[in-house]
Amino acid sequence: MKAAGTGLVIGLHHVQLSMPRGGEAAAVAFYAGVLGLAEVAKPDVLAGRGGVWFAGGGVAVHLGVEDPFRAARKAHPAFEVVSVVSAIDVLDMAGVAWRRDVDLPGIARIHVDDPFGNRIELLERRADLRP
Repeated sequence: MKAAGTGLVIGLHHVQLSMPRGGEAAAVAFYAGVLGLAEVAKPDVLAGRGGVWFAGGGVAVHLGVEDPFRAARKAHPAFEVVSVVSAIDVLDMAGVAWRRDVDLPGIARIHVDDPFGNRIELLERRADLRP
């Protein structure tokens, strides 16, 4: 029997999102160029499948080809940023549309779509946001 608080899961390795075939350049432009994640080489055994991997800031994102492709409009990763205001500035400079969402206790947040329509949440932990 497991002690309280000692579950099977010990951490998050990566988030997998789908992309259409041939979308690698658009993925690199958004995830590396806008969000600032580094492109990571896929293992040779998987490279032929297409897609692209990224990592940075303690997160890893794998974009895999799905055919037929269907964007994740509700399910989404939430990436913590230093400042939502700074994130908005970066998105605006890149011409990437974003939308506000209601703040949660201790969390300011916005949403953006990647080039394929997958929803991405950008959030900032803020002590001044109380219920």
